Amino acid sequence: MSVPEDQSLAPSISVRNLSYTFPDKSTGLHQVSLSLPPGSRTLLIGANGAGKTTLLRLLAGKRLAPSGTISIGGVDPFKDGLEGVTYLGLEWVLNPIVRTDIGVAELLRSVGGDHYAARRDELVRVLDIDLAWRMHAVSDGERRRVQLAMGLIRPWRILLLDEITVDLDLLSRSDFLAFLKRETETRPCTIVYATHILDNLAAWPTHLVHMSLGKVKEWGAMDQFKLTRTPETGNSRLGELVLAWLKDDLAERGPRNMGVGSEGKAYLNPGVGGYGSEQKPV
Repeated sequence: MSVPEDQSLAPSISVRNLSYTFPDKSTGLHQVSLSLPPGSRTLLIGANGAGKTTLLRLLAGKRLAPSGTISIGGVDPFKDGLEGVTYLGLEWVLNPIVRTDIGVAELLRSVGGDHYAARRDELVRVLDIDLAWRMHAVSDGERRRVQLAMGLIRPWRILLLDEITVDLDLLSRSDFLAFLKRETETRPCTIVYATHILDNLAAWPTHLVHMSLGKVKEWGAMDQFKLTRTPETGNSRLGELVLAWLKDDLAERGPRNMGVGSEGKAYLNPGVGGYGSEQKPV
């Protein structure tokens, strides 16, 4: 039996030699190891198909990880059970109820909004939500704000976000990320956030994890990375680092198709195999 950490403290996340194979025998993750400290805000970085979604879903318990490979707050979530983990990813985004003719206030009430009134009101303010909205008549960005409020009303200890802010405008996204930063600074919680959008994020994370081809290539605290601005491009220091990582990843992986045969059949790059597919539902 695992010995859990003090529940009054933010939980740590530890992954040890985690490999995962999909039912079709393709490899999703290969020998992934990392350690994220309590109260950290981690950016999970990588190209499409790097394995980010697979890792987040395993951390969230959406897929069964091999015994002893994942520890959250000192607990093996698959042996001992775990509460307080919130995962907001593609499944949440595609929830059909948020496209029906239903009011925002009713939706928030259905997920505990009345019980957590203070958090509900703060999220409504931070995400600039109009309680009079009807969900079938709002934009994708407005709908995403409501989904975020629904997912975060109940207090969580671990928050796993998978590209969930993609439809938000710049101001809404900035306010939302500032809210998440305050959460980790004022109560015991830890965040892992996978995103391709790096605008105004340089001062947000405490840690970075770089994934490619189902593996973790680099991870660590922000101060260990040499973040220097490139005057020629004007990109942020974080943006320049990630851009360099992705260029190196592409060079390592090579083109997805080395060539097309005379019968129109693509010859796949050998060695890539099952890596590179996060197998998200469509």
